[in-house]
Amino acid sequence: ERFKKKCHKYQLIILDEMGYVPFSKIGSELLFQLISDWYETKSIIITSNLEFSQWNKVFIDPRLTAALVDRLIHHAHIVSFTGESYRLKNALSNN
Repeated sequence: ERFKKKCHKYQLIILDEMGYVPFSKIGSELLFQLISDWYETKSIIITSNLEFSQWNKVFIDPRLTAALVDRLIHHAHIVSFTGESYRLKNALSNN
């Protein structure tokens, strides 16, 4: 509740690198609750290397994952980047 109240004042929420670490069942449910609360009231930016079809690996529960993705993609602008990693390319050029 404290975190929820703290986020209330923000109009934009950024969740960076979603999917690197799987959520526990409780963590998935809490994030779903937050995103449901923010649905159509806040702007949310999420970055991830995973396609939506792979999010079941992160959130465990397929129904919760489907509901979460449904809320996120409604009214969304999805930007997909393909190609070589800038960080990897830069690191390789320095060697």
